[in-house]
Parts: sequence; C-alpha cells; structure tokens
Amino acid sequence: MTPTAARLKSLAAIVALEATLPLNLLLVGAAVLRRGERALAAPEPGARRTVLVSGAKMTKALVLARLLHSAGHRVVLVETARYRWTGHRFSNAVDAFHVVPDPTSPDYAEALLRIVKEEDVDVWVPVSSPASSLPEAQAAERLEGHCEVVHLDTDTLRRVDDKHAFAEMAAAVGLAVPVTHRITDPQQVLDFDFAAHPGPWVLKSIPYDPVRRLDLTPLPRPTPAETADFVRDLPISPEQPWILQELLRGTEWCTHGTARDGRLQVYVCCRSSAWQLTYEHVEHPAIRAWVERFVSAHGLTGQVSFDFMEDADGVVRAIECNPRTHSAITLLAGRPEVAGAYLDDGAAAVEPPVGGRPTYWLHHELSQALRHPSTAPGRLRTIAGGTEAVLDGHDPLPFLALHHLHLPSLLWGNLRAGRPWLKVDVNIGKLVEPAGD
Repeated sequence: MTPTAARLKSLAAIVALEATLPLNLLLVGAAVLRRGERALAAPEPGARRTVLVSGAKMTKALVLARLLHSAGHRVVLVETARYRWTGHRFSNAVDAFHVVPDPTSPDYAEALLRIVKEEDVDVWVPVSSPASSLPEAQAAERLEGHCEVVHLDTDTLRRVDDKHAFAEMAAAVGLAVPVTHRITDPQQVLDFDFAAHPGPWVLKSIPYDPVRRLDLTPLPRPTPAETADFVRDLPISPEQPWILQELLRGTEWCTHGTARDGRLQVYVCCRSSAWQLTYEHVEHPAIRAWVERFVSAHGLTGQVSFDFMEDADGVVRAIECNPRTHSAITLLAGRPEVAGAYLDDGAAAVEPPVGGRPTYWLHHELSQALRHPSTAPGRLRTIAGGTEAVLDGHDPLPFLALHHLHLPSLLWGNLRAGRPWLKVDVNIGKLVEPAGD
C-alpha cells in the first residue's frame, strides 16, 4: 500500500468513527439511565491496597481496574506514550494515570519503580501485550522488595512463551500436546520426512507475529517445490525460531487463568476462533483439569492463557500458552471478588456462571455485520443477548473516549506518517500493523 493510500484509509476510518458519535451518545445516555445502585465494597481496616495496572490501552486492563476499584482498592493505571490517550485513563475506577517508556526500553523498570514509590503501590498486576510480557517479568525483578507482582518469573515466562519449550513442559507432567519440532533453518523443514509423517503440519513463529500468527497453511504443500517456495518466504533463523507442529483439527477453546503459588484462583473457558471478539463461558471439565494440573505441577504465580484443540474423540491438547491476561476476563465484570482472587493466597476461586451473558464489542459487531451482511442476524442476536465489554452506565467516559479520542488519535498518527495498518482492534485498543506490537 502506498503512503497516499494508507493516509486515505486512515482518514476514512477517522470519519467513520466520528460519525458514530450521535449513536454512542444515545447508548451512553441509555446506559446511565438504566444503571442501578452500585455499592462499593469496603475492605477490612488496613486491607485496602494500591494496585498498579499496566497495559492501560486494553479492555482487560479497564475491566481489572473496575474490579479492583469495586472491591475498594486504589488503582494506578500506566501506558506508553503512543497510547497516552487511551479512554481508560478517564475511568472513574482509576485514581492515577502515568505515561511510561516502552517496556522494551532500558528505562522502563526504573520508571515503574519511581511510580511504585510515588504512589505507594502494594501490588503490580501487569496486563501484558505479547511484546511486553517478558520485559515486565524482568522489570518485576527490579521491583522486588518494593511491591508484590502477579506475573510469572522471567525463567518460567520464557519457557511457557516458547511454543516448543511449553510443549515439553506439558508432556513432562503427562499432559497432552501436539507433536512439536523446533525449527531454526528452513532446510530442516525441507529435510523433514513428510512421507513417513504426513501430518498435516503447520509452521508457527515462536516470537509473536501479529500477522503471520493467523496463517495455518498446512504442510506439506501439494508438491515439494510449493513446499520449498512457502518455507523460504518465512523469516526462520536461530534468532527467530519457529515450530513445525502437528496441525490439529476439531473444536478450538481458549482459557484465562490467574494462579497464586500453583493454585488456580481465576478461571474462564470459551470457544475460540481467529479475531474472536465475543466470549461466553462454558463448562469443560477436561480442559479445567488440564489447566489445574499444569499450574499446580509448575507452581505458577501469575496470569496464563491457554489455547486448546479438542478432537472428534473428545481428547483435548494444548496448542500454546500465552503468559498474560486473556480478554475473556471481560466475562467477570461486576464480580468484585475477583480482586481477592488476584491479590490473596487461598481466596475462593472465581469463574463466570455457565449460561451467563456473553461479552462483545459493539462497533466490531456492527462493522462486521456491514462488511459481511450474511452474519448480521447472528451479530444482532449477540448484541441483544450480550453485554458490551466497555460500555458501563456507572463509568461511561471510557466508551466515548475509546471511539472518539483513543482510536482516532492512533489513526491520526498513521495518517500523518502514511503508515499502513490492517485492522482496528477495539478490544486491545491498537491498530494491527505489519511488524506491530
């Protein structure tokens, strides 16, 4: 895409967002009028804590801030300069907001430490992006002795975030995973004995790739030449390893889990799909047992999200682990007991009710209905029967600011730079871009 075309695309998206202002004002007004009384919990004397939440641009950070606030805690929200106009900073659940360097910056940990001291922070709950989960684990080492951190330690995080190492960790404790091979050179794929092991197989980048992560092209291709052409186009190297993994077919599931000292204290399980932005909790005992066993066997403290595939025989295998908050946590909005499950050892485990209202993002559903009219009836049913993930009559500003300040500010930046983007992600609060975060 040329810079001119990219600018026109960004301008069109800004105009489309701002054109929804009358609709959004009506929705917010209706939500405010419908709201009932909401009493905030009063912690025991001395139990009120100041909690630092990073990753402010993401809906899941807003949800956690609201949950912590509703339980009576003080919330400090932080985000990088690019996302400083996140609508979530205007939430009435947020007591303080700070701009910090990018997590990959050498100044990140020191900036967090300064905020921890200034705000007298007791606990840090990172809401990580794929790119920030490791730097945040490293920053947690700098904060040791100053506050508690609900995040995997650096060594464990590196292992679970490496798709090959994770498969080994799961298999070591008797848990089912697909056959997985580490690939550091395209020639390893070309030398693989597909005749003896026909698969199908799929290649996945171990470092997060926001675009190629959705490419599940089955291997081998119809001819050796096509396989070679496909593989040689991929940036495979010792510095950027990939995996060759058994391509599983069946029903895909995703989970969120928050663990403390090997005990699963927050749990959500949903059906999954690419670019999914609708979540509904389901009961799946085999998946829960898998998660509990992994968390317990490795003594985890932190947030871990797993992707599973269930075959026709009901066998579930974990495809990968993402060591960060899952957006399915939006299903726990309005449950202040989640705060205790995050902050206290031995707190009662929390999960959404089966059959509860699903969560969705309104403008995503409406835009997809316009782009794909055949899906419109189903999307309208989702809107009628679900709960908008950001809109809250007790806290209306984040919804308005998301669509009329936060996302337009990102698009304006791309418009000025002539920088292309692929998708506006209303959930994560970012533009999906080639080589993006």
